[in-house]
Amino acid sequence: MSFGEIYQIAGAGMHAQSIRLNTVASNLANAGAAAETQDSAYRALKPVFSTIYNQTQAGEVSGAQVEVAAIVETDAPLDMRYEPDHPFADEQGYVAYSNVNTVEEMADMMAASRSFETSVEVMNQARSMQQGLLQLGTK
Repeated sequence: MSFGEIYQIAGAGMHAQSIRLNTVASNLANAGAAAETQDSAYRALKPVFSTIYNQTQAGEVSGAQVEVAAIVETDAPLDMRYEPDHPFADEQGYVAYSNVNTVEEMADMMAASRSFETSVEVMNQARSMQQGLLQLGTK
């Protein structure tokens, strides 16, 4: 595997985790948001990842990288609260709040941050190996 492929794979991972972190930020910003109707309530977003295999000219797999295939809304139920005096209350007195689970989002944020940091470390190690190879050529 070439250094270019290493950088490409790590960069794809960093890009995917950046998108994941952005969806987490959007979800946390909308946690606890009330809506006038259930249809207009904010639903948590999640990225869907897919694997892209790198192939050599001979058709062999030489590596794989990740890409974001889609960003989808979760199907978790909305948080329906009985608040008959709220201006957004329906006929039964319930208000629809977003389905964002802040504990789950924080755990997802920590996992995405660690994955991003791992990709950065892979790039740093590859760069260090490249510099070492260049120094070997000068000795």
